[in-house]
Amino acid sequence: MTDVHPEHAQLQADRIYLGWQYVLLHPDPGPPPKRPSPIGDTGEPADAGEQARIDTELLRREKLQEDLLNRPVRIFRIFMIFLTLLIFALALLGYLDWSFALIGFVAAGGVAGICSYALLQGDRAVRYRVLEQQARDDRVRQERDKELFRAQEEHAQRYREWQEVKDRHDRQVNWYAVAVPDEIDRIDVAGGTLPGWSALITLIGATRLYSGGHLTVLDLSEGAIAKDLIELARRGGDDPLVWVLPVDLPRLDLGATLKPEAFADVLAHVVSVSEEHRTTRDLSFDNAILERVLEVLGENATISQVTAALRALAQVGDPRDDLRFGLITATQLERIGTLFGRGVSDRVVIERAWALESQLRKLETLGTQAVRLPPARLRVVSMDRQAGVFGNRVLGTYVATALTHILRQSPASERPWYHTIIVAGADKLRGDVLDRLMDACETSRTGLVLTYRSLTPTVRERLGRGHAAVAFMRLGNAEDARVASEHVGTEHRLELAQLTETISASVPGLDGGYTSTISQVEESTEERGDNRTDLAGDITESTEWGRTATKIGEKERVLQRSREFLVEPHQLQQLPTTSVIVTDATAEGRRVRLADANPAILTFPKTTLGELEDVRDAVLAQNGNENPGEEPPPNLGPPPPRLDWRKER
Repeated sequence: MTDVHPEHAQLQADRIYLGWQYVLLHPDPGPPPKRPSPIGDTGEPADAGEQARIDTELLRREKLQEDLLNRPVRIFRIFMIFLTLLIFALALLGYLDWSFALIGFVAAGGVAGICSYALLQGDRAVRYRVLEQQARDDRVRQERDKELFRAQEEHAQRYREWQEVKDRHDRQVNWYAVAVPDEIDRIDVAGGTLPGWSALITLIGATRLYSGGHLTVLDLSEGAIAKDLIELARRGGDDPLVWVLPVDLPRLDLGATLKPEAFADVLAHVVSVSEEHRTTRDLSFDNAILERVLEVLGENATISQVTAALRALAQVGDPRDDLRFGLITATQLERIGTLFGRGVSDRVVIERAWALESQLRKLETLGTQAVRLPPARLRVVSMDRQAGVFGNRVLGTYVATALTHILRQSPASERPWYHTIIVAGADKLRGDVLDRLMDACETSRTGLVLTYRSLTPTVRERLGRGHAAVAFMRLGNAEDARVASEHVGTEHRLELAQLTETISASVPGLDGGYTSTISQVEESTEERGDNRTDLAGDITESTEWGRTATKIGEKERVLQRSREFLVEPHQLQQLPTTSVIVTDATAEGRRVRLADANPAILTFPKTTLGELEDVRDAVLAQNGNENPGEEPPPNLGPPPPRLDWRKER
């Protein structure tokens, strides 16, 4: 027998979980059928005592009616009896001859006897009518009892059917997993609030880490949306690495092993972050300058050496200061002076070198205090919200571009999405930076999740491009909501749980920021033990969503209502915080589903990790083999195994 109970469904490594879909396959059957009651002549239930009273009353009424009809006969009988006695008395007294007295006595006595017989027959008729009525009542009662028995049998059958439907309704799964296969290359998340992103990233990250994968989060949102995920991973036995830039820039060694050509390409893209309309020709020009400078400096050149060389090339400041600090040698300074010819083009080189130096100096401390870090399955690189906006864009572009080159140099993974990269606030990156990152992830089979706060023209061009799934969250901008509704299709009718609306209305904001772990890390090569933990328990205890699981669970038992809505712009602007509209292409066509990304739903007793289509297929297959047309309740089976966070450690 196929078991689709939520306690037996397990996370699948080849599924990317984006939330849960609220569906009631079996509606509430309502109150149980009313039990039929025995009804008497008066319309009330009749028992034995009541029936005896009815029979006595019937006999009394019949006798009263017979007495009224026989009253003249009784009076005449009394008169004839009196006359008979009078004749007999007169005969005894001698006033009447016995011959005449005998005739009168016989005549009057005969008439009195006839009257008595008539009265006796009347009494017998009364008793007969009463018995006949009782017989009719008995027959009616027997028929009524038979009908009552049949009604009770029908009621018992209907009650058994109702009980089966009620049990199926009470035991059914309410929340089905919404997942996409790992065959897709990317997930684009458009819209949403910081709490909504936090819920979605916590859910995606937790399920990927549980599946034995590795996760890198580049948080450009400045909203600390991965705090719950960090705490969840820490409780699960991992020691996440968290960089908070620019404070941890000296300890960030990302890109330190790149070859000079790749390093020059990375730096050229970093410089272009403030120039949205730069062309490929401009990038190639900057790249050529940086390549020649790195050729002079040699391999393993640092950013501070590059900026010193650019200052010398742009003739900015006194080069003797850089010579004194050891950032550049006299030989290198001499070679830099002869890299480009003199004349009109020299002014162009000077201007570009000056622009390069002014922006790359924000990265001068990169890797200056790099230490060997222990392995970690969760790495988070974030921007300090107290730092400058432009500086954070430079740092974010550098990290994204450096990751791109590292992925380009890495062999393709044997398992898709084994390494997953989440970029929160990807709309802050240039379009060409995003394109290169997408291509590198696709080639290396690295999972990529991009979240966009708004649908800028750059984002619209790339939304869902290639083999990607698209998820829409709350869109505050009317134009963005219109674009999203056209992408999804306004003909789709989605079901929204009241629980999602109720919880989203009380979702707390994100407080505080990240705490860097790089400055506190100690070099260690000890192998951690295989600590078996409960994923649902970890979510309950370590996340903001899970800490309200008790209250959410109580509401989940009460709030069983839902409403339907069409995918229209004004509806997308009013989506609850954790609602996600997921669209992806399948062999049967494009499907659209509404999910709740709240990770605490995993702790609900009626949540399954199986998808709605899989559960339906399993039930249909089971019905076809056993009782077609009737869906049996799922088999509870033995106690479920615990969810092991470090299952594939």
